[in-house]
Amino acid sequence: MEGLSLLTAVLVAFCIVIFCHLPNLCLKDQKRRLQKPNFVIILADDIGWGDLGANWDKTKDTPNLDKMALEGMRFVDFHSAASTCSPSRASLLSGRLGVRNGVTHNFAVSSVGGLPLNETTLAKVLKNAGYVTGIIGKWHLGHSGYFHPNFRGFDYYFGIPYSNDMGCTDTPGYNLPPCPSCPLHSFNISGNRDCVTEVALPLLENLNIVEQPVNLTSLAETYKKRAVQFIQDASESGQPFFLYIALAQMHVPLPITQHCANVSGHGHYRNNLKEMDDLVGRVKDTIDSTVKENTLIWFTGDNGPWAQKCELAGSVGPFIGAWQAERGGSSAKRTTWEGGHRVPAVAYWSGRIPANVTNSALLSVLDIFPTLTFLANASLPPGRHFDGVEASDILFGGSHDGHKVLFHPNSGAAGQYGDIKTVRMGEYKAYYMTGGAQACDGSIGRKQDHDPPLIFNLGQDPEESFPLDSRSAEYQRVFPEIEKALGDLLQDISVDNVSKADYSQDHSVIPCCNPHHVVCRCEEL
Repeated sequence: MEGLSLLTAVLVAFCIVIFCHLPNLCLKDQKRRLQKPNFVIILADDIGWGDLGANWDKTKDTPNLDKMALEGMRFVDFHSAASTCSPSRASLLSGRLGVRNGVTHNFAVSSVGGLPLNETTLAKVLKNAGYVTGIIGKWHLGHSGYFHPNFRGFDYYFGIPYSNDMGCTDTPGYNLPPCPSCPLHSFNISGNRDCVTEVALPLLENLNIVEQPVNLTSLAETYKKRAVQFIQDASESGQPFFLYIALAQMHVPLPITQHCANVSGHGHYRNNLKEMDDLVGRVKDTIDSTVKENTLIWFTGDNGPWAQKCELAGSVGPFIGAWQAERGGSSAKRTTWEGGHRVPAVAYWSGRIPANVTNSALLSVLDIFPTLTFLANASLPPGRHFDGVEASDILFGGSHDGHKVLFHPNSGAAGQYGDIKTVRMGEYKAYYMTGGAQACDGSIGRKQDHDPPLIFNLGQDPEESFPLDSRSAEYQRVFPEIEKALGDLLQDISVDNVSKADYSQDHSVIPCCNPHHVVCRCEEL
């Protein structure tokens, strides 16, 4: 009996210990399950699908991104929502195509408007859900008045208001540098552009200009430091955070980099690609050392490479748009050919997203808005229709089903903006209109309307070389489905809450820390 009594006493004591600690164990588990995830979205500028080494074995300059792909999920059929800057960014932050949100082409230095104020941004949705929100880098969705990011849901802003070739006194599209990368030379205001390192851009921290002109050589390093600081501060605050990093690279002008060498041409592009990759690696390392188990990092691009820039443009990989190339003009940025909007994409979340997975689901930048909203247990803004799909099941390895149909808006080739003239359905892609942007050789592919549309089978012809014969059984099978899908979209848009962007311009809205300075610069040079 004594042995039984001792055993009983031990069991009772054990039960008491477990009972006393059970609430704490349950609370910890409940806290873990209820904790909102953090989000880091990294958007590269003018990057090609083939610039990612994990995509294209001819590229050796993205070791950090390649490592992130090995530790996460790489998407090989991922698309920007448009093939120019402002429309793509507007769609990322609104979850809606330009025909709905009103942003169909780029805003200028002197633009009065921006992303329409009745469009709710992803940052605003997450801020309302308790998130600390920040943007570091390029905005390009309006800088005047309430179009500024601090009024669009972002608690913190550090970056340039538009593209890095849009300094108020600098030539738009300036390549920088057409000179040797090293050694550094100074800018002579009398007109000697030997090797320029500064452009008349304003660098803003929240509502204040903190530097003008901007030193492009140190910009990536500055962005890196600010991103790391934001992550560390937000992690210590205990609040979930959303950080949107909109990189300056790989948009021209391409500055001298920390990988500086006496190189030019494509070697200079590669140096900038390495610097961009270093920044991504540093951000990931910071996440891994702070909030690794509860943070999603999603890297992608705003559109394909700017082929007009020749050796200072990236690689489209196999997506060369051969049909258009034979007829003149570029089939990359500013076009709806695959090279214009098929972009690299990698998602990483330690312990949640399976490692070393290549996913072929048809996905888009449009999907980021609904996916992050769902993961944050927030609600989509009411009274409007969205064009993305909620892709968390795909991210976590439970599905490979993306869009059944994806629509690509015209982005400037052949002078057309915003209209939906290209439809992707499964492995098929239909063009109701074709045209090429300016190519490296100066040629521009003229606009051509197609009735019936050209249809390519991307599964068999990723180079888009040979459209299907319109009399073939294959064409006759898919054409009615594509027609119906496009008709359904246009009908849906007609009953949607559609916005209209203000594209008027006024030179008084150009950001300048010293408006009385003749060249809009903060300091004498």
